[in-house]
Amino acid sequence: MGLIKAGVGALGGTLADQWKEYFYCDSLEKNVLVVKGQKRTGSRSSNTKGSDNIISNGSLIAVADGQCMIIVEQGKIVEVCAEPGEFTYDTSTEPSIFTGSLGSSIKESFKTLGKRFTFGGDTAKDQRVYYFNTKELIDNKFGTPNPIPFRVVDRNIGLDIDVSIRCSGVYSYKITDPLLFYTNVCGNVEQAYVREEIDTQLKTEFISALQPAFGKLSELELRPNQIVTHSTELENAMNEALTAKWSNLRGLSVVSIALNPITLPEEDAELIKQAQRTAIMRDPTMAGATLVGAQADAMKAAASNEGGAMNGFIGMGMAMNAGGMGGMNAQNLYSMGQQQAQQPASAPVQGGWTCACGAQATGKFCPECGKPKPAPQQASGWICACGTTNQGKFCQNCGQPKPAPVYKCNKCGWTPADPHNPPKFCPECGDPFDSNDMQ
Repeated sequence: MGLIKAGVGALGGTLADQWKEYFYCDSLEKNVLVVKGQKRTGSRSSNTKGSDNIISNGSLIAVADGQCMIIVEQGKIVEVCAEPGEFTYDTSTEPSIFTGSLGSSIKESFKTLGKRFTFGGDTAKDQRVYYFNTKELIDNKFGTPNPIPFRVVDRNIGLDIDVSIRCSGVYSYKITDPLLFYTNVCGNVEQAYVREEIDTQLKTEFISALQPAFGKLSELELRPNQIVTHSTELENAMNEALTAKWSNLRGLSVVSIALNPITLPEEDAELIKQAQRTAIMRDPTMAGATLVGAQADAMKAAASNEGGAMNGFIGMGMAMNAGGMGGMNAQNLYSMGQQQAQQPASAPVQGGWTCACGAQATGKFCPECGKPKPAPQQASGWICACGTTNQGKFCQNCGQPKPAPVYKCNKCGWTPADPHNPPKFCPECGDPFDSNDMQ
């Protein structure tokens, strides 16, 4: 009885699986990453007794925008399609008499019948269609539970300190390599693989990657409040930091990041402000203006002194005189600022020279870029036999006339017999004589 039942099951199953299938996938929700394809069997369809996880040769598979389809046979990926449209699976190991030549299809069907009989009438085969959501997966919230170190560099004021920042926001990612995601993450899921199964892991890795990404931004000498305006650089830095875990391992990539305002501890924010205020005082003019403002505030305070305005003004005058005895008052500061404005940006070193890069040098080579000292330019004109350099036709020292020019071919070096009266062309190389040949 067992053999008869196996034979009947093998024959019935093989005949039922001769029909071509039509696989499709409804619109994927935003929380679904992977879903198994559905086999359409309407009320008027005769393909109602086909085996599960069997795809007959010549079956059609519909692929929509924002989806990628893969076919897995016996646990191995055999087909991939990411283009929207209709895909025909014509290389299936499950034969159909409705595809290809009838004779070969019948022959292959009998082979399948014999194989199923040896497995008790079962298919002994597993073929599946999976659809991947390749759209941008948005609204992934994150926040830093602990402060992240950030180096603040401002060469204009000589600032180079490490501060602690906190940030929060949302990011989006997408599946860029479905094969890696199937192989290393979801595998042969029964129905669907949703974001909740991996979101906690991704969020933890995302926050861990913020520190090296912020390190990349600190190299651009950005201040913490400027990070939100450089979202593109942050996205590239995050993808670079997550390449090993996301891109190479899971086939995921960060698409966009939206940050809320960056927050600093009060002591770090005050430290930066104090450094900026101190840098302002490096300019004597600004320092003088600050001193004048302080004196004006002192005058207001003296006028409202409860002990009498006169006592207040006397105290203020003593303070101002003390500042004057120290050699520094507003007028002196203004004078220093005007002197600095009138001085050139970089005064040349005595006995030295200025390189093209702007550095001052005294030796034969620039200490900054290594360029050699330029050769001194010779004065234009002609030198008389007495050693005087002249511009006119006669020597201004001895009255000797300017000698006639001597010609020599600048190409081959040939010298005419009369060096003052050369031919039109060099008889050795044919180069015409011109002003470049004069010596």
